[in-house]
Amino acid sequence: MRYAAIDIGSNAVRLLIADIIENKGSVSFKKNTLIRVPLRLGDDAFLDHHISERKTAELLKTMQAFSNLMEVYKVTDYLAFATSAMREAKNGNEVVKRIKESADLNIEIIEGQKEAGIIYASHIEQNIDKSKNYLYIDVGGGSTELSMFSAGELWASKSFNIGTIRMLDNQDTEETWNEMKDFIRDNTRQFKLISGIGTGGNINKLYKLSEEKDKAPLSFGKLKSLYNYLSSFSLKDRINVLGLNQDRADVIIPACEVYMTVMKCANIKNIYVPTAGLVDGIIQTLIEKNFNNAG
Repeated sequence: MRYAAIDIGSNAVRLLIADIIENKGSVSFKKNTLIRVPLRLGDDAFLDHHISERKTAELLKTMQAFSNLMEVYKVTDYLAFATSAMREAKNGNEVVKRIKESADLNIEIIEGQKEAGIIYASHIEQNIDKSKNYLYIDVGGGSTELSMFSAGELWASKSFNIGTIRMLDNQDTEETWNEMKDFIRDNTRQFKLISGIGTGGNINKLYKLSEEKDKAPLSFGKLKSLYNYLSSFSLKDRINVLGLNQDRADVIIPACEVYMTVMKCANIKNIYVPTAGLVDGIIQTLIEKNFNNAG
């Protein structure tokens, strides 16, 4: 059995095809194929509040390709979600309708709160010490989702319009930054020690660059050193010398700034980086929907 997850984000569009494994009553998944297309819908959405005809055409072609791949892979169920860029675009619903007509895919534009819920549905916390306190930090192109966990229970969760594409386009506001800092202080001050859990393509890349041993957390100091190191290169050199993809080389700097701001504000000294994100959470959501309903 195979499931598929589609994430239409502000920076990239992703398709994850996963094999579903049933073993002695438990159900898990193994990633089969992950495809990422850097469409940058956020550039249109945050500046013009409208997805242009050119970007819409690119998105339609991508969705048609995803639909064809899902058919070839014999996918039995899927969910497709669009996040911050499509939330903000006034023609988001119209684009969704056109995707349905041309690629026969049902896309749901989800609010930040639901996005945060799906991200932590990826069951990252199963590999984490439940007796401790954690702040999930997911930094995307258009928004940052924060979720505070204590003793395995969700304490508070909120989405903020702070993201890497939004920052590059100067569409983030001081008011939103202050709102995020207030949320962090209000929901972390009662806890003595908090560790971070970072998700998203940028923190995964930063973790690889840090050359930390597998599963060891990334310290605030190491993250700051990485930020200073990356910032010392021009955008061109981050691509040519460091070998970063073009669509990663610019967003990695603002992403660093968000992670460091959140960690500093919550007094977090270490951040764990499991390679999981929205698409993993979507597959987990499908498993729970199909197997819990079946049971």
